Amino acid sequence: MIKKLIDEIIRKDAPIVAGLDPMLSYVPECLKKEAFEKFGKTPEAVAEAIYAYNKGLIDAIADLVPAVKPQIAMYEQFGLPGLEAYLKTVKYAKEKGLIVIADVKRGDIGSTSAAYATAHLGKIDIEGNESEPFGSDFATVNPYLGTDGVKPFTDACNQFDKGIFVLVKTSNPSSGEFQDRLVDGRPLYEHVAEKVVEWGGASMDGDYSNVGAVVGATYPEQGEKLRKLMPYTYILVPGYGAQGGRGKDLKHFFNKDGLGAIVNSSRGIIAAYKQEAYAKFGDKGYAEAAREAVLAMRKDIRENI
Repeated sequence: MIKKLIDEIIRKDAPIVAGLDPMLSYVPECLKKEAFEKFGKTPEAVAEAIYAYNKGLIDAIADLVPAVKPQIAMYEQFGLPGLEAYLKTVKYAKEKGLIVIADVKRGDIGSTSAAYATAHLGKIDIEGNESEPFGSDFATVNPYLGTDGVKPFTDACNQFDKGIFVLVKTSNPSSGEFQDRLVDGRPLYEHVAEKVVEWGGASMDGDYSNVGAVVGATYPEQGEKLRKLMPYTYILVPGYGAQGGRGKDLKHFFNKDGLGAIVNSSRGIIAAYKQEAYAKFGDKGYAEAAREAVLAMRKDIRENI
């Protein structure tokens, strides 16, 4: 699966993933109004508005970006209607030819972890009838429980030609509370990176492994160090844009060939119409504003890597 992602990155000349993380406050008033008139101010209405919002965004940027990354918590907060909107979003993105990275950050042990892997990457067999529960191409994975928690996902990668991104050094300010703690004289995130390389060795797909890593753009020095520790690991880079990361921070996340990383922007793309730079589009032009934000992001990245 990582080879498919790389091929799309090269074809579109955009190492970019758009994070579909729709807070209700991001959804344009015109879409909320229509949904509330139909369903009342209910979770069903919010789910309807979110899906309409996502469809507009996907239609506007599908020719520019190789992938989207829906964050499942933004949908789960609205209960079953929200999860239905999540599933419909995944399916619609794939219909438009996009690769879907499910930002689910799952991780447990044994059969529980296997169930998570099946839900997001695998297939279920119900007395001979096989189907995909969510059907994503990649999933984010929390490695805190060790190999017991990760192996079911790497097994799914190999069985179903899928991929994962393992949390290594995350972009949030308090990530260092655990990730920077010294273990045998080295930061914990370095030990996790070495395990990512180990896990990934059993799931190579061309020059890179299906087992990738999450390393935040807000920590460029750590990103440079981790790039060297994981030369054949694709890095998913959150933290660009709203969290403070910029193109100049990204150079060392990539390999010399310009590959090796894909950069996520969520609010910076999907809520671009709320920014002063794109205010001219208004809420009805939210999708066009998102497209312009992607073009600006692509230019910023390419000028700096």
